[in-house]
Amino acid sequence: METGRNDPCPCGSGLKYKKCCADKQEASEHQSVMGTVMDELKGLLQGKSFGSLDEANAFLSQHTQQRNQAPIDDFHGLSSEQMHRLLHFPFDTPQLFSIASAPVSNPQAPILSLFKLLAGAIGDDGLKATATGNLPRNFCRESAKAYLGEEEYQRWSRYGEIKSEPEFREMHVTRLVGELAGLITKYKGKFILGKECRKLLAEQGQAGIYPRLFRSFVREYNWAYLGRLVEVPFIQQSFLFSLHLLGRYGGEWQTSIFYEDNFLRAFPNLLSQVQPFGSYYSPEKVVRLAYSTRCLERFAQFMGLVETERTGTDRSSEEFRVRKLPLLDQVVQFHF
Repeated sequence: METGRNDPCPCGSGLKYKKCCADKQEASEHQSVMGTVMDELKGLLQGKSFGSLDEANAFLSQHTQQRNQAPIDDFHGLSSEQMHRLLHFPFDTPQLFSIASAPVSNPQAPILSLFKLLAGAIGDDGLKATATGNLPRNFCRESAKAYLGEEEYQRWSRYGEIKSEPEFREMHVTRLVGELAGLITKYKGKFILGKECRKLLAEQGQAGIYPRLFRSFVREYNWAYLGRLVEVPFIQQSFLFSLHLLGRYGGEWQTSIFYEDNFLRAFPNLLSQVQPFGSYYSPEKVVRLAYSTRCLERFAQFMGLVETERTGTDRSSEEFRVRKLPLLDQVVQFHF
């Protein structure tokens, strides 16, 4: 198991790893990488002669560009250059990938079903907020019954009725994302629909709302909110790579572990940046569980991009199956 930065150093000094041998280990790894790069350059330049330093630099620059543009197996067809754009400029690289900003055809998603319930309750008169600024309890209960169905709601609430908005997590998240998107706001103690929201609903229906919710979900809403594990922001930053994996392999049922494995294979250094959670969850366990829960279920499934299924009767099982839905190919297009 990998030593955490706050763990006792394995050298036996009695100090924390980060205050003892961590820097030495990182320096050693850096030297190893640099050694590999230098060996590659030596092999590349062997037997070649150049008329000037500029000519040599031009040769090395061309080689670097070709290397950065070459597909990498662990990136599933993406080059390092494409991956850089995907991670840092997901909405600003239309020549490589485009994310829907206009209405998509007949979108179906849990977040849209919930937003429809919320918008209907707000109506023209608004919906009075509680003293804590949340949606009223009775609305949360009734909307949960409508969303889950009477039978599922009875099973879900068998230990007690909903007492506050955060207890109905899906509606709570929908309301927050709706506010972040500027679709819903509070005015004089009431939730109201913004002017643009009303216009979109009147002219385009749910299809006009979806792109706004999608963008706010990936750009502004914190995926780690309401989660019991530590934050792993990179999971959210790499949402487009996850959609690339789902688009490429999601035509058939795959397990959540399949996507966890491919995510970790693409970004193995992430484990060194994550602390263990308690005595049971190693950094790898934290990343795997956070990835499956936050990316595959609470993002992709909630946004209607995939369907998930747990086999057998154990609904608490960490492993589940995933398959993409048609909406995924409408929302994101990859041009490579």
